[in-house]
Amino acid sequence: MKTIVRLTLLSVSLASLLAACGEPASPPVAAPPQARAQVPAAPQREAKRYDIDTLLSNLRLSSSDLSPDGSKVLYSSNQTGVINLYEVPAAGGEPMALTASTTDSLYALGYFPKDGRVLYTADQGGNELNHIYVREVDGTVQDLTPGDKHKAMFGGWADDDQSFFVLSNERDERYFDGYEYAVDGYARTLLFKNESGYFPGAISRDKRYVALGKVHTTNDSDIVLLDRETGKEKNLTAHEGTESNEAVAFAPDGALLYTSNRGGEFSRLMRMDLGSGESTVVYETTWDVAGADYTPDDGHLLVYVNADARTELVMLDAATLQPVALPSVPAGDITGVDFSEDGKKLVFWVASSRFPSSLWTAELGGQARELVSALNPAINVDDLVEGEVVRFKSYDGLEIPGILYTPHGASDTARVPAMVWVHGGPGGQSRLNYSPLIQYLVNHGYAVYAINNRGSSGYGKSFFAADDRRHGEADLDDVVESKKLLVATGKIDSERIGIIGGSYGGYMTLAALTYRPDAFRVGVDIFGVANWLRTLESIPAWWEAQRTALYAELGDPVADKERLMRISPLFHANKITKPLMVLQGANDPRVLKVESDEIVAAVKAKGVPVEYLVFDDEGHGFVKRENEKRGYEAVLKFLDAHLKQ
Repeated sequence: MKTIVRLTLLSVSLASLLAACGEPASPPVAAPPQARAQVPAAPQREAKRYDIDTLLSNLRLSSSDLSPDGSKVLYSSNQTGVINLYEVPAAGGEPMALTASTTDSLYALGYFPKDGRVLYTADQGGNELNHIYVREVDGTVQDLTPGDKHKAMFGGWADDDQSFFVLSNERDERYFDGYEYAVDGYARTLLFKNESGYFPGAISRDKRYVALGKVHTTNDSDIVLLDRETGKEKNLTAHEGTESNEAVAFAPDGALLYTSNRGGEFSRLMRMDLGSGESTVVYETTWDVAGADYTPDDGHLLVYVNADARTELVMLDAATLQPVALPSVPAGDITGVDFSEDGKKLVFWVASSRFPSSLWTAELGGQARELVSALNPAINVDDLVEGEVVRFKSYDGLEIPGILYTPHGASDTARVPAMVWVHGGPGGQSRLNYSPLIQYLVNHGYAVYAINNRGSSGYGKSFFAADDRRHGEADLDDVVESKKLLVATGKIDSERIGIIGGSYGGYMTLAALTYRPDAFRVGVDIFGVANWLRTLESIPAWWEAQRTALYAELGDPVADKERLMRISPLFHANKITKPLMVLQGANDPRVLKVESDEIVAAVKAKGVPVEYLVFDDEGHGFVKRENEKRGYEAVLKFLDAHLKQ
């Protein structure tokens, strides 16, 4: 078996529906606390200033996979400025480009189980209508999911390596059906028809069962088991009250692994015997267990934990569930772990706030080696700043976490301006990962506080639900309150604090300038919502399975029209008096360009300084380096003009 069969790409929490507009990331996997080396704090020093070209010349790497014989590693890289497919010898050597797209970004899905063919996915200009492609050994490419108006996602390889699974909404644009493709010839058969608005999840190894997710609200969900032989469905997690349940994988003996926060704040990894219905705890800690995977030989189980803005990995013996030591690795997070067929060799990414994900390899019990470095050699990481998790008590006493980046040289005698950075979501999370824009701003003298306001994921179900139906109000007050934390450091100028955010964070930027007009000196809105009525009425068709949950959290555009108009900055833009910058993708299917057009026009009509950048070949976030360069340079110029002085 090449990989565990999981339809993971559609098992997305509502927290990510309006996610931050940032760099695509590999699945988060990191070293356990006892094994991960601590990243030392950078010493106070005069840092070299870097232009955005230098910082963006770090490579954006993702999506690694070992070849069937373990000799090569497949991955995606923006080495040319557009994300393409590459492979590198596992023993080390020069990477080789497999594709040469100059327009759309291509993301690796994996090698075929027995040969050098490659699956990858790409959309068109950021429209999020991904297709699945196969690159043959001779370099020719075939679209396995042709068509103009549907979305397709990879679901994993079958246990016998003779087929693979794809999700597609071509039959009904609202819901995703499951299809099985033959490895030889690509003949396709319908695996299951999704007519009830489920999220397809894990598939059993004998293909009899499909674990389907039924989302009630953003923090309340069930697992429904479909028996393909009988056609019957059974709710495995029927409950009263509010709890989150999500299928993870089927065990070798047919049991179902799943996560659940039943009876507590945080999700535990559970195991359910399908015959008896009895569940037992596999792993729990004081943070959310985000998921798990078996190694290809079924010898080990990797458990992923979302621990205080960084992901940690715990490796267990699959039979005894006892911890197993991981290889010695460099300081930082480990992400995107992939094992060889025998479970002895692994490839993974290593990153931190100061350097982007680079590709490494190791053997169990051995030492790690870097295969592909993402760091531009012109950058000294000591010139950059490692994020520090810092908490504060908000207006009602609730403790709010966030990540603070303080420029080198900032002190009580040399106070600096600051930006409060608000993530997307609304239930996303700012994490200890590399961001070229954050490092660019910090390197040029701006402190940044990436707040995880109430409603953020990763801090328990009560914290996650604390902003429901109070968006732009309860969470916005956290953001405003965070200014006190910044001022209390003694290194921040209280009169020079701005706000910046992407997607939902862009909405929060607009909301802050609208409803708390004296709180921030400037605002930078990146792909942000201005009109909740339009956004909720025009959500992409493939979000239908979670539409009810989204309405339950944010509001129904019909029943809650009055409230949604009250919290939509567009209808109150006359209150905005501080300089505003807006960045927008022309092809954005989530936040339509017209929203940014209208808010910009409304603010300009008041004579308030506004700068507006539209990117014709981007969707909901940046994927092209030249666009990032143009956007980030403009952001710094805007802040230098309106905040730094």
